[in-house]
Amino acid sequence: MGIKNDGIDVTVPSDARVYDWLLGGSINFYADRRAAERLLQIAPTSRQLVLNNRWFLHRVVHALATEYGVRQFLDYGCGLPLGDNLHQVAQRVDPRSRIVYVDKDPIVIAYGRESLDENNRTALIRADMTDTEAVFGHPAALDLIHPDEPTAVLFAAVLHCLPDEQHPGELIRQVVSRLAPGSFVVVSELVSDDARVRTEVSELMNRQVPRHWGRVREKEDVHSYFEGLDLERPGLVDVADWRPASDLQQHQRSRELTAFGGLARVP
Repeated sequence: MGIKNDGIDVTVPSDARVYDWLLGGSINFYADRRAAERLLQIAPTSRQLVLNNRWFLHRVVHALATEYGVRQFLDYGCGLPLGDNLHQVAQRVDPRSRIVYVDKDPIVIAYGRESLDENNRTALIRADMTDTEAVFGHPAALDLIHPDEPTAVLFAAVLHCLPDEQHPGELIRQVVSRLAPGSFVVVSELVSDDARVRTEVSELMNRQVPRHWGRVREKEDVHSYFEGLDLERPGLVDVADWRPASDLQQHQRSRELTAFGGLARVP
């Protein structure tokens, strides 16, 4: 019999907990570790991939707060808290920065609210990221995200969890339609130039994380997400190349899979 707690079956892997284990976190279970180990058999540099994505998030949030003066952030599919979280990066620049995290994973909600709701300028809401009305209409979002001010919306390593029939590009357009001019969109997406890797990783994750995974995509798919938006330098790249903080970070490359994306401004 599976071990269950509050409707959570920890014998079924979660993408958030697999990601947590790859990052060296502790909020994961045997099923998650086994899933991650199988992923590493196909894509042995997956740890570098998730580290690159995490470092990218820190750099892009810092840039948004310092260079662009953004003071409110909406983080879709935030995952489990680990180390330096995005509100801490933003609030070191300006303690008045406001951050709303969005996730639907019950373990993310259970663990995250304790550590992420640490002040009255952060909130973690439970919602399906494809339900734009539920996200923007949530009381925490209404309280912290002011519609007449620029907002930075982040889709970091999360859109590959959506199958094609859920139209990730259309989701971005729906969200953009809610944002004030001068807002920003950040995307990092799991891609591969190798068709075999795309197929094998997608099939593996769909077997192990049922109903919570889509597919590994190609760079052209990510380019389509940014139609109508103004890309900021250096454009869409392997996120290790997005304004790298050091040669060390830039040289920590993933090979089989890449976190590909960038930052764009809403006209």
